[in-house]
Amino acid sequence: MGPAGPTGPVMSREEADRALERLTAEHEAVESSLLALQDHAGRRLLEGAQLTGTTAGRWARAEEAVTRLWNVFEYYSGALAKAQEVRERRRWPSREDLAELTQLLRGFHTLPGSAAGGAGNPADGVESSAGAVEGPGGGGGGPQPEEEATLSTLVEWMNGWYAQALDVVAAADSVWSALPARIDMLAAELRRVRSLAHSVGVRPGEHPSGDDLERTTEELTSLRAEVVSDPLAFWTPAGGSSAPGGGRPDTSRYDRAARELEDIRREIDAVLNVRQDSEQRLMRLRDVLSRADRTLAEARAARGEVLAKIAASEVPAVSGPATALQEQLSAAAEYRRRSQWHRLSPLLESLEQRAEDELDRARAQLAAVTAPLAVRAELRGRLDAYKAKVAQQGMGEERMLTERYDAARRMLWSAPCDLRAAEDAVRRYQHAAQQVLTASRQDGEGGPARVEGVTDA
Repeated sequence: MGPAGPTGPVMSREEADRALERLTAEHEAVESSLLALQDHAGRRLLEGAQLTGTTAGRWARAEEAVTRLWNVFEYYSGALAKAQEVRERRRWPSREDLAELTQLLRGFHTLPGSAAGGAGNPADGVESSAGAVEGPGGGGGGPQPEEEATLSTLVEWMNGWYAQALDVVAAADSVWSALPARIDMLAAELRRVRSLAHSVGVRPGEHPSGDDLERTTEELTSLRAEVVSDPLAFWTPAGGSSAPGGGRPDTSRYDRAARELEDIRREIDAVLNVRQDSEQRLMRLRDVLSRADRTLAEARAARGEVLAKIAASEVPAVSGPATALQEQLSAAAEYRRRSQWHRLSPLLESLEQRAEDELDRARAQLAAVTAPLAVRAELRGRLDAYKAKVAQQGMGEERMLTERYDAARRMLWSAPCDLRAAEDAVRRYQHAAQQVLTASRQDGEGGPARVEGVTDA
């Protein structure tokens, strides 16, 4: 079909030359874009892939846009070639030539429905990164009506269709470039971790990390298949108006799987460490529990001594050995013998903490049981210390002091010992000794002899 419709004022030669130059430049730009789109790696991958979901729908519409683009480009090329032919007839075109050029360059061209696919103006309905929008006229399969447009309008249409197709191609190519290779590397790491897990008995159904490995394997397999068949489902468009392909791949599922695998790897490493140092840890556990048992035995013996030697004193009972811990220690040794490292690891951690707690408890019981003996020993030391101090002053033969000392000593060195009475006796002796020592110092200084009251300790 040729040009149709009103053309407006006839262009001058200069106007015609400028319009022809501009439209020729547009033609070259569109041609370069079309060739680049044809050679785009993303387009070749899309054409050869078994697409599903969002990508399948958007690529089907993009292919329609590319078909329209080529059809309109061919028509545009023909119209532009005809205009160039008219311009080249004469160096100084006639008015008829200028009128024909005006009609070709500015006027409306009637395109058959098969050329533009009944798409109307794609600038009003171009597909963007956020989704697909049909232009006026739709893209149905029935006979399409003719379209009328100027060459400038055709350029706008072609740019719109190109942006629609490039948006799909570039987004799919970005996802395919970013995710499958990373998923494959993560899958290789997962296989390594799985091999280590099996070597230490971490298997599905027997250990939580084995179940986690199974789920992560399934997730990576599913993720890769979905990325290959529907890459645009993993594309986050850039906000606002952006160039075709603006956005970034959505790696949230991949990142989550990577974090889960890292957690599993740490757990497997912990189990491996158990295999390497389990014997030393078991030996330390035996030693700690043995010390706790010896401490409890010492506390039981001390309790009998306290009951025999100390009167009117409440002595706490001493618990028996930690048989439950000993049984679990035997189970841990059996796990090691059978190389059941995944069971040994948590049991060792629990036993180590509980064994230390048991030793602390045994020490606390020994201290509580022997407290009366410690009090008696402190009273004996205090009594002898004051006796030595009095003797240094040459007053050890004082009758009152001797009587009070003998009374306190009999109480402290007799069995059973009444601690309360003994403490009172020591305090009385201490008070008397302080009075005598004070009086002696005052006599030696030539001052008046007087006895000061002393607070009992």
